[in-house]
Amino acid sequence: MIERYSRPEFAQLWSDSSRFETWLDIELAVCEAMERRGTVPEGTAAKVSGKARGKLNASRIGEIEATTRHDVIAFLTHVEELAGEPARWLHLGMTSSDVLDSSLGLLCKEAMTRILVGVDGLLESLKKKATLHKDAPVMGRSHGIHAEPITAGLVFARWYAEVARCRRRIELARKTISVGKIAGAVGTYANIDPEVEREALGEVGLQPETVASQVVARDRHAELLHALAFLGAAIEDMSVGIRHWQRTEVGEAEEGFTKGQKGSSAMPHKKNPILSENLTGLSRLLRAYAGASMENIALWHERDISHSSVERVSIPDATILADFMLTRATSLIDNLVVHEDRMMQNLQRTGGLCFSEAVLLSLVRAGLPRQEAYVMVQRCALAAHAGEGSFRDNLGRDKDIAARLDSKALDAAFDLQHHLRHVETIFERAFTN
Repeated sequence: MIERYSRPEFAQLWSDSSRFETWLDIELAVCEAMERRGTVPEGTAAKVSGKARGKLNASRIGEIEATTRHDVIAFLTHVEELAGEPARWLHLGMTSSDVLDSSLGLLCKEAMTRILVGVDGLLESLKKKATLHKDAPVMGRSHGIHAEPITAGLVFARWYAEVARCRRRIELARKTISVGKIAGAVGTYANIDPEVEREALGEVGLQPETVASQVVARDRHAELLHALAFLGAAIEDMSVGIRHWQRTEVGEAEEGFTKGQKGSSAMPHKKNPILSENLTGLSRLLRAYAGASMENIALWHERDISHSSVERVSIPDATILADFMLTRATSLIDNLVVHEDRMMQNLQRTGGLCFSEAVLLSLVRAGLPRQEAYVMVQRCALAAHAGEGSFRDNLGRDKDIAARLDSKALDAAFDLQHHLRHVETIFERAFTN
C-alpha cells in the first residue's frame, strides 16, 4: 500500500472507518426507502443512525470477522450491538454486494472528484509556464536529434492539452463508476423492490446498475483505472521531457533545487532530476493496476470473488497514487527552472541545419524536382556535419543551388520567426478549446 505517499485526508477516504461509515449510509438509505413503503417500521433508520453513526469501531468489526470470516456479517453484527432491536431491519432482501459495490461506487466517485481538483491545479501550472515561455525558441527534436525550431511554451501547451484530455476521461469515468446495486442475491430483485433501489441510491448520489448480476459490472472499475493510467502516462510524458532537458549536455531546464538539498552521497556537484524520475516510475504502477482491472471483468456466472482481492489493493492505491503524483507533478512544474539562453545556444549549435527543409522547399518552388533538391541540400548538410564548412556557406558555394537561389533567398530560408509564426494560433487552440 502507498498511503505514506499521500495527503492524510485522501488516504482517510479509504480507511476502514470511512468504508464502514459508507456501508452504514447505504444500509440506512435502503431502510428509509422501505420505511416510506411501510415495509419497515417508521423511524427505524433514525434510531439506528442515532446509536451507530459515528460510533462504529473498526477494531471490533475486525474481531467479529475473525470468527465469522465474513466482513459484511461482522459489520451488521456490530451495528446490532450498538443499535439493538431496530437493527434487525437492516439488510432486508439485500446481499453483501449490494452494500459493498454501492459503497465502492460512492468512494470511487468521491476519489475521482478530489483527483479532478488536482488535475485542475496541474493544468493551471502548465498554462502559466506555457504563457511565460510562449515565445522562447527551443530546438524541437525527433528521435532525440535536432529537427526544427519550436518554443518552450509550445512544449508546455502540448502537455497541457494532454492532461486536459485526461481530465475528460476522468470525468467520464467518474460518471461511469457512480452506480450501485440494491438488487439482491443475483440482481433479480427477488426480495426487494426496484423502486427502493432507485430511491436509496439516488439519496446517496448514485444511479442503479443497468443490468446487475450479484455485482456491479467490473468494466466500470476498469474504465476508472484506465483513466488514471492515462493520467499517469501524461505525467510521465512531462517527466521524460524534463529529464532530457536537465541532461548536462542539454541543460535547457532543471528541477528546482532547494537550499540544503543534496544530489549524491558521493558527488557533491550533482543536481539530479529526482522528481521526474520518481514520477516516471510511479506511472508504471498506475498502468499495472489498469492491467489488473481488465482481468477482473470476466467473472464466473453471476459472480465470484476473484476481483475482490485485487480491488482492495488496486483501487485505493491507484487513487491515492494518482493524487500524490498530481501534487508532485504540479510542484515540479511550478518550480521548474527554464534556461531560455541555453535553449537558444543549443538551437544555434548546428549552424542552421534545422533550416534544411526551408531550403529544400525554396528549391522546389524555384522549379527543381523534390528528390533532386533533397540530394543537393543533403550533401551540404552532411558536409557541415563532417566539419567541412558551415551549412549556410556550403549552400552558398554549391553551384547547383546558387544557380537557383541567390544569397537573399538563402537568408530568407534561415528565418527563425518563419517557423514560429503560428504559435499564437496553436495557443488559442490549446487554451480556448
